[in-house]
Amino acid sequence: MSHGEWTDATVTRLRQLWDDGYSTAEIGRRLGVSKNAVVGKAHRLDLPGRSSPIRVGSGKPRPPRRPPVPKLADLMPLRSLVVPSATIRAAPSITAAPAHAVAPVSLRLGKTPCCWPVGEPGAPAFRFCDALAIAGKPYCEAHCRSAYRKPRDRRPDAA
Repeated sequence: MSHGEWTDATVTRLRQLWDDGYSTAEIGRRLGVSKNAVVGKAHRLDLPGRSSPIRVGSGKPRPPRRPPVPKLADLMPLRSLVVPSATIRAAPSITAAPAHAVAPVSLRLGKTPCCWPVGEPGAPAFRFCDALAIAGKPYCEAHCRSAYRKPRDRRPDAA
């Protein structure tokens, strides 16, 4: 068969091999054409379709699907950092507040609150510590002691 021509004899042979159940690759080998040429001609001749050689359920089983990763905003709502506007208007000025009073988070200009999580993320009672953080650290003094511990020397010759 010359390149690109389908004679009546090759079309008849294609139909016979197709009806006998040969694969498109095998038909192509027997006719001297590519598998894709066989597929295209079978489609143009409107030959009956076949089931896929790729069997559903064969091969390796798929691993179970992982649940989607929750959004950070859903896990850690910033309720503890939000101060109602009525509280801000009613709050005394920072200079007039007693030394032991802690200003609301939004009024601590230049100061950062402690980011130590308190409670279970996603639970209604979840919040952050909100004490004043040490400069350059994300946590207050108490939580820095928990978070930053010096490693213990575990060498046998260490005293």
